[in-house]
Amino acid sequence: MTLITNTDALRVFCAPLHSEPFITVDTEFMREKTYWPQLCLVQIGGPDAAVAVDPLAEGMDLTPLYELLDNRNVTKVFHAARQDLEIFLHLSNRLPAPLFDTQIAAMVCGFGESVGYEHLVSKLANARLDKGSRFTDWAMRPLSDRQIKYAMADVTHLRVAYQKLRNQLECENRTQWIEEEMEVLRDPATYRPDPMQIYQRIKGKKGNGRFLAVLRELAAWREREAQYRDIPRNRVLRDEILVEIAHHTPETPKTLSRTRGLSEKAAHGLTGIAILDAVKRGLETPREQWPQLPARPDLPRGIGPTSDLLKVLLKKVSEDANVAGRLIASSAEVDLIAGLGENAIVPALGGWRREIFGKDALRLRAGELALAIRGNQLIIREISDQLAE
Repeated sequence: MTLITNTDALRVFCAPLHSEPFITVDTEFMREKTYWPQLCLVQIGGPDAAVAVDPLAEGMDLTPLYELLDNRNVTKVFHAARQDLEIFLHLSNRLPAPLFDTQIAAMVCGFGESVGYEHLVSKLANARLDKGSRFTDWAMRPLSDRQIKYAMADVTHLRVAYQKLRNQLECENRTQWIEEEMEVLRDPATYRPDPMQIYQRIKGKKGNGRFLAVLRELAAWREREAQYRDIPRNRVLRDEILVEIAHHTPETPKTLSRTRGLSEKAAHGLTGIAILDAVKRGLETPREQWPQLPARPDLPRGIGPTSDLLKVLLKKVSEDANVAGRLIASSAEVDLIAGLGENAIVPALGGWRREIFGKDALRLRAGELALAIRGNQLIIREISDQLAE
């Protein structure tokens, strides 16, 4: 086990990796009390050795690591990469590239949805992991040998898993099947949401355009405040408080102080001023700029049984093809196919998804196919064959 605590050692370790086809990468971080994740450890796996890098060590400069992550000739392999990538984007203002996420790849290799690292490496690398340090405080120093050993396992076994998944994808011509999911990871906007769009994540946002305009301003203010103070957004104000304020649109600190969950001190202080300013901006938003909730498609009544049948088909084809059903079509997308048929604008009716599911889904909906049970197996049958018997 090697723990790197100075920049020179990091530079020496990274130098030969620039000529390697791939490296494995993982991070340990803390986020319970902050908006931005606090990077506490970086693990890097090469062909001959793996190290843990301490970014909290005095004088540590991660530039050699960032240069390696920037090398377009070296694939950076992660498992469940999203939070790791968010950290690197925040610290270096760029994303590692090119990258490969084994959790996404596993979705088209028979491991189901969101497979955990422990299960993946047990199957592909025949490795058993000690997960006793899963909930450790990674910001505490010094790190124990057990913590470092736990962290290193997240990149050592990942090399074997990556090679086997990559080979399977190539052999089965499925590399492009995960491209859409990978493209989301490559987009900086995935990790830098527009504050003016954050309101869409809030539950219970039922109301007219005026209400939504106020809620949008309140949520945007809270997001910027959380970023500036580096605290979780709900420690600024909880969602339900924003919703209540947006409904009642207070205009003075006194009326604002009646909001449940908001202290009188906050209502009459700087926080109250900022909230009232946000409410005012929302109320002054011209009607033509009011946000609108996405319109729900006007689906025919009584499509429930049809949708349920198509979901059975989806489950069958996902198991037959060893692909996670969610990657083929979501439940809402299946409902659209049930109600609108070929007119449904969903990914399942295009590309490889159409070939393994969409085409048969449309035929099943049109009465050209049937589902039947033979023995204990679900099978797909042509209606004409069924009628001929």
